[in-house]
Amino acid sequence: MLDISNNLLSAKNINKSFGAVIAANDVNIDIQKGEKVSLIGSNGAGKTTFMNMVTGYLKPDTGNIYFKGEEITKLNPRIITQKGISRSFQIPQIFEPMSAWENLLVALGTSKQKNSFFKDARSKNNARYIDEMLERFSLNEFAHRQVSELPGGVRKLLDIAMALVRKPDILLLDEPTSGVGAEEKYPLMNTLAKALSGEDLTVIFVEHDMDIVQNYSDRIIAFYQGAVIADGNNQDVLNDKKVKEYVTGKTQVKAKS
Repeated sequence: MLDISNNLLSAKNINKSFGAVIAANDVNIDIQKGEKVSLIGSNGAGKTTFMNMVTGYLKPDTGNIYFKGEEITKLNPRIITQKGISRSFQIPQIFEPMSAWENLLVALGTSKQKNSFFKDARSKNNARYIDEMLERFSLNEFAHRQVSELPGGVRKLLDIAMALVRKPDILLLDEPTSGVGAEEKYPLMNTLAKALSGEDLTVIFVEHDMDIVQNYSDRIIAFYQGAVIADGNNQDVLNDKKVKEYVTGKTQVKAKS
């Protein structure tokens, strides 16, 4: 009998194909509470496909996905979000005509909390919570500016804040530094790490920058042609023969001092 009782999230024997393209090849992944996990691999390796299946945007051809011991394989994205899995996107999914503050209000309105048609969403409690989130993500100065006017890094942080405002158990981030200038990457990740500190939260993120991977995760899962080719601590995975050949190149990775 399958034992998933100790895992927050489990993917078992997941397969997904798009015609002749294999996007997930017998993927088996277990995630524990509190882990900070990065998914690495070349474009098309299966990283985002895995995230899309976990969050219900894609359904696996075969296999099962469990969250807190409950199977969620066939559930739609909204139900999965309400159960406690939230995500941001490579291209921020935000409402451009609205302000940053209003975007967070919309995200809060679609969270696990119960809302009433007869009550104003702009309650004192909601307003206070949104102000706190803006403070945590260093977005105060942008609170009432139209989102279409905001720089790329700010839009990324807002998209992540919208995912976190729902108070999830698992936060998935699809390439949080993509589209952000090299000089902005570490400030963005430092802001994000500070915003998430103290949260009893599991984080899974896709990333191509190995410096970011080493500094902000404690576990790496490497994908190649839809399959997991390595899974473990940062140093072991980045020094794995297959990972160096198919993902990072031949350079030896040293342990951080």
